[in-house]
Amino acid sequence: MKLSKIARLALGATAALAIAAAAFGVAQAQQKAAGRGIFTIVIDGSSTVFPISEAAGESFQQQMQGRVRVTVAESGTGGGFRKFCRGETHVQDASRPITSTEMLACQNSGVRYIEIPIAFDALSVVVNPSNPVQTITIEDLKKIWQPEAQGRITNWRQVNPSFPNLPLSLYGAGTASGTFDYFTEAVNGKAKASRTDYQPTEDDNVTVQGVAGEEGAMGYFGMSYYLENTSRVRALGISYQGKPPVRPSPQTVENGTYVPLARPIFLYVNVAALSRPPVAQFVNHYLTNATTLVRQAKYVPLPASAYQTGLERVQRKSAGTAFGGKNDIGATITEVLQRPLVLTPTS
Repeated sequence: MKLSKIARLALGATAALAIAAAAFGVAQAQQKAAGRGIFTIVIDGSSTVFPISEAAGESFQQQMQGRVRVTVAESGTGGGFRKFCRGETHVQDASRPITSTEMLACQNSGVRYIEIPIAFDALSVVVNPSNPVQTITIEDLKKIWQPEAQGRITNWRQVNPSFPNLPLSLYGAGTASGTFDYFTEAVNGKAKASRTDYQPTEDDNVTVQGVAGEEGAMGYFGMSYYLENTSRVRALGISYQGKPPVRPSPQTVENGTYVPLARPIFLYVNVAALSRPPVAQFVNHYLTNATTLVRQAKYVPLPASAYQTGLERVQRKSAGTAFGGKNDIGATITEVLQRPLVLTPTS
């Protein structure tokens, strides 16, 4: 059946409205329809980056004196990217670079993005303070976390004869988390390759509670959560490639000795959303105050030149990623910032 001209125009208008809603966020479109006067900036994604964005949102709201609201959720990097690539959020917190699948999802929905490294993190492997184990090798971590360990490695002594005879219980990031992706690739050699008989969560406080409550428990999460809970959990020193063990700290991240679990963490900004002045003002506020915000959240700030590069990318609306859809274990920020940006995955 042929549609009338009026019907065709109506369908076209409906499609245009749908695209506009995706570009500026479903939450913003709903807010406009309700006639509310306060603009809401919507952020979601990594629980690791959450403390930095939460602090940025709070300070920006104070600066704007109630004229703008900032909401920050923590669906995990993967869960956040699903929303971001549908145009439902303005800013995406990410504890790893955007993947090739996510790049294609954003491309298919017309979402262009600016990639901004925001801080350095040290993935921290933590145990109960009463556990006598002080250090561990990457090889022994692999014995614990590789898929083949599922249902088999259930006691610390099975990992290493020098370890105590303690039942081993495990806590860690959920599968939608960028922390899960980075940890499994750095430890097991392949992203998402992990045993599944552990307690997964997108809320790192759950891991803190679990490890603090069981003598034989082990967990992992970003350094901020470890430094906030040093009275409840203890970080293991990590030995890599036969080198002496190193514990996570701002100093060991800065001097490059905490490998391979030190990593950059990111913001991704929807280019179309920057046409809204509050979003542009917020991103400028975030990057201008990044050093202070990152330190408050107990992560390691990047060099000032990196934040200046981020501001320039925002000003020029330089879209794309420097990673081509793949993680890069051990990448330095200086080297990454010099790479060309791409919007399609590299082989």
